[in-house]
Amino acid sequence: MTTLLFILLVITETVFAGLMMTVTTPRREWTSKRLIVNAGEMCIYLLMVFLPGIDFSFRFSGLIILLAVRIIVSGLFFFVRRHNENPKRHAAIIISAVMNVIMLLVSMAPAFLFRDYNGRPVSGPYHVRETEAILIDRSRLEEYENDGSYREVPVHFYYPEEASSIEKKTLPLVIFSHGAFGYYQSNTSTYMELASNGYVVVSLDHPYHSFFTKDTDGRTVIVDREFIDSAMRIGGSDDVPEAEVFDTTSEWMELRKADMNFVIDTIKETSVSGSYADWFIEDKSRDDIASAVSLVDTDRIGLMGHSLGGATAVTVGRRKDVDAVIDLDGTMLGEETGVTGGQVTVDQVPYTTPLLAIDSESHHKSRIEAAENGYVYANNVILDNASEGFGTYFKGAEHMDFTDLPLFSPFLADMLGRGTVESEACIDQVNRLVLEFFDCYLKEKGEFTVKAYY
Repeated sequence: MTTLLFILLVITETVFAGLMMTVTTPRREWTSKRLIVNAGEMCIYLLMVFLPGIDFSFRFSGLIILLAVRIIVSGLFFFVRRHNENPKRHAAIIISAVMNVIMLLVSMAPAFLFRDYNGRPVSGPYHVRETEAILIDRSRLEEYENDGSYREVPVHFYYPEEASSIEKKTLPLVIFSHGAFGYYQSNTSTYMELASNGYVVVSLDHPYHSFFTKDTDGRTVIVDREFIDSAMRIGGSDDVPEAEVFDTTSEWMELRKADMNFVIDTIKETSVSGSYADWFIEDKSRDDIASAVSLVDTDRIGLMGHSLGGATAVTVGRRKDVDAVIDLDGTMLGEETGVTGGQVTVDQVPYTTPLLAIDSESHHKSRIEAAENGYVYANNVILDNASEGFGTYFKGAEHMDFTDLPLFSPFLADMLGRGTVESEACIDQVNRLVLEFFDCYLKEKGEFTVKAYY
């Protein structure tokens, strides 16, 4: 419907320009008709709002503003030029039509890039409440800045709204880490599913690794360009020496591990002491943050993440106070210890925390090839040595299919890696596995089993 709307608006502009060029048109007359056309285009949009895919959301906010401004401007010009009999030049008509089409395309870009997505159905009985804060790590300076500021880690809570009615006064805590230049909302459907079933979920942002986030000054912090360049170079080429890859990824992992460890430690400390000294909380969120933290059972902690976030969760998951870990299509880079003879070395200490690795089909094939060719691959080593390690993969799925991005923006998902699997069915199955795994190891409900593939 978005494409149809754009086509109708372009046809309107084209027909108007064509009709105006068939005769010599005074500016007075052209301006009055321009006002009618602009109003007509607004009517086209308003009528199409009743059709699926067209709405008043942010996707169409640019178009709404453009159409409204054009009506106002053409109305002003109508009064200014109401006595102007000079002819409107054909060249000016053509230029005006071309510019109008370009502006329409730009204003509708969000509608083409993003889909009207309102989340996935949840299976739990609880309504989910959301709140957020920023944790300030006074033991670390922000390495991406040179102003002496401390590292800040935004945290976003998802928890049952009916907190007072829950039988057990505390709930398991699950902490999520996003992928490279990802975003804390990358797996919102997963957070909602868990929270609706009685979990407190915290999705953290890794500033400068996150596509964008906010700091305590309200400033938008965008992803670091050098980080993007390094990630694209390493991910897009097989010619980068292993030693260079290890040095670069080790720096990423140290930053991310420190972020996640800090979040765990701060939440645990606050749940005991009640002190929010290292928290930046807006006044409107104070009660919600206090409610969310009061629900946390610090003796039941699960970690998970996508891509680099999954790698972060796996390595931090070696902590003794972590009870379960899920890696969504992430290479376990934090388990690499060095490079010898052109091959990475991997931590051989058995992984004792229950671990679930969910891979894309191409990632699964890479693991098989590594095993067949005798190539040391961290995921193979860790899962083989794990006390309770589970691995599965999704046929037809690629990297971004384990996030909500294909549901929110198929266009961007295609650019970043989307497979042939049906997006809704894929993420729903992933969320079921996540819930079943954490239910088993954080709530002691049933025995977890997983198929070889889905």
